[in-house]
Amino acid sequence: MLKACLNGGVTRAQRAAVPITPAELAADAVRCAAAGAGAVHVHPRDRTGVESLAAHDIGAAVEAIRTAATGLPIGVSTGAWIAPDPTARIRAIQAWTVLPDFASVNVHEEGAVEVGQALHRLGVGVEAGVWTVDAMAAYARWSVPCVRVLVECMAADEARALADAAAMLALVPRGSPPVLLHAEGPAAWSVLRDAIRRGLDSRVGLEDVRNFPDGQPAPDNVSLVVTARGVGAH
Repeated sequence: MLKACLNGGVTRAQRAAVPITPAELAADAVRCAAAGAGAVHVHPRDRTGVESLAAHDIGAAVEAIRTAATGLPIGVSTGAWIAPDPTARIRAIQAWTVLPDFASVNVHEEGAVEVGQALHRLGVGVEAGVWTVDAMAAYARWSVPCVRVLVECMAADEARALADAAAMLALVPRGSPPVLLHAEGPAAWSVLRDAIRRGLDSRVGLEDVRNFPDGQPAPDNVSLVVTARGVGAH
């Protein structure tokens, strides 16, 4: 499964085509699904363009995508940078009325288990975001049911990112749900190839990478999805 990560915290100044509004996210999700994406991951924004966990903002984005791309699984982020106080993060989640299919929870963040439990109680699938070997060890002790483990390589250096991927994957507990392996920035394409070689899910999109494998700027998400599908075909 190739997931399209449509926007993250990317601004218009960084890439003019990044989708921000619910309508833009919905239109982009349709295009990416048609190009071969099996799910989308989005960071809903408020009226000023700031990432938000507020029920109105989450609901508007999820509802727009679900209406336009029927049946396409939709995920959102619960990153601590959006709402640094864990209690506030949980309260925001508890207020959601339009629910995404899944939400990522970074294992290393304060209050991660409680955030995961709040999502699970709502019936939202939990993706455990693992950035380090230590975080994988913490995930192994989790009691929160998860639908996916995200092995996320943050090193810019390709060799380091691949080594980190191998180290984290070696510690994935037996019986874990499916693993999605990806990286950000310059290492994204090498790690995507590694995911394909290992038979794992992966993701691509402007949140993670804004250039093609040859270093040329990618104009939009659909071009990245098409390129990633091409990598997988070879």
